[in-house]
Amino acid sequence: MRFAYPYVLFLELLVPLTALLFVYVFIKKKKVLTAFADPQLAARLSSARTRRQHLQNLLVLGTLFFIVLSLARPQFGTRLVEVSQKGADVVLAVDVSRSMLAEDIKPNRMTGAKAMLSGLIQQLGGNRVGIIAFAGTAFWQCPLTFDISGANLFLEIMDTNLIPLPGTAIGDAIRTAARGLAKTAPKAKAIILLTDGEDHRSDPLAAARDTAQQGIKIYTIGLGGTQGEPIPERDAQGTFQSYKKDKKGNVVMSKMDEALLAQIAAETGGEYFRAPNGQIDTARLLYDIQGLDKRRLSTQTNREYEDRYQFFLLIAALCLLAASYIPDARRQNRAPS
Repeated sequence: MRFAYPYVLFLELLVPLTALLFVYVFIKKKKVLTAFADPQLAARLSSARTRRQHLQNLLVLGTLFFIVLSLARPQFGTRLVEVSQKGADVVLAVDVSRSMLAEDIKPNRMTGAKAMLSGLIQQLGGNRVGIIAFAGTAFWQCPLTFDISGANLFLEIMDTNLIPLPGTAIGDAIRTAARGLAKTAPKAKAIILLTDGEDHRSDPLAAARDTAQQGIKIYTIGLGGTQGEPIPERDAQGTFQSYKKDKKGNVVMSKMDEALLAQIAAETGGEYFRAPNGQIDTARLLYDIQGLDKRRLSTQTNREYEDRYQFFLLIAALCLLAASYIPDARRQNRAPS
C-alpha cells in the first residue's frame, strides 16, 4: 500500500485536535449543569445524553479521519499499462575540425556552436536525438536517445581534440548518420549538419542524394563567414602562439562553402541556415522538424498502482450518516402532546 499524496496525511493531526475540542466542550457543559442542578439529578439526566454524545463525537472523528485518508489517495494492487512514445529521429552532425577554433564568433566557433545546439536540443523533447562528431572522419558521439539531458552532456564534452584526423569530411558525416537512421521510417527522420568549412574530397552531394532516397531531410547550418578566417594555435595554457599555416608557410584561412551547404539541403528537401554570428532562426528550423512524420519509437509496460480512495470515502460517508441518525436527547425526552 502507498499514498499518492503522503503529505496530506499531516492533516490527520486535525483528528486529535478536534477530539480535544470535544473534551473541552463536554467538561464546560458538565460544569454549567452541575452549577445549576442537584449533582444526583444532573448525573441521571445527563447519563444517556453523554453516551449518545460520545458516540456521535466518535463518528464525527471517524468521518474526519477517513476523509483525510481518502484525500491522500491510498493505492494498493497494481495493473500493467502499455505506454508508447511517438516522435521523429533527429541526428546532429557537428564539425569538430581545428577550424572551429577560429574566433570570428566569440570566444570561438566551437563554443558558439555548442551553445546554439544546446538550446536546440532542449526543444526537441519527445523526439529521439543523436549526435555525430566529424572532422577528417565521422563517428557517433551519442546514439539516438530520448534522454535530452544525456544528449546535452555529450554535446558539452565535444571539442576539437576528439578526432585527430584533420579535414572536414561532410560526406562521411552524412553517410554515418544515414546508416544510423536506416531502420527509421521514411519522412520520420532528419539530419542537422553544422559546419564552418569546405569539404575535403568526401563527395557530400552524392551522400545527400543517397540520403534523400531514404526519406531523410538534411538541414545545414553554415557557421562563420565566407571571406575566410585564420585559425589560432594555442599552447596547453591557452596562450596564443601563432596562426595555423600550410606547408608553404601561408596562413590557412577557414572559408565556408555556402553554395555546397545550400545544395546539400536542397537535394533532400531540407533548408540551409546561415549563422555568421552563431545564431539562426531556431523557430523556423523547429517548425520544420516538428512537421516530420511521427512514428512509434518505443513501447514499454509500466506497473501502475490502483487508486482505492473510494473505499475510505465510503466509510467516511457511512460514519457521517450514522452520526446524523443518533437521536438528540432533548427530542427523545420530550413528552408527547
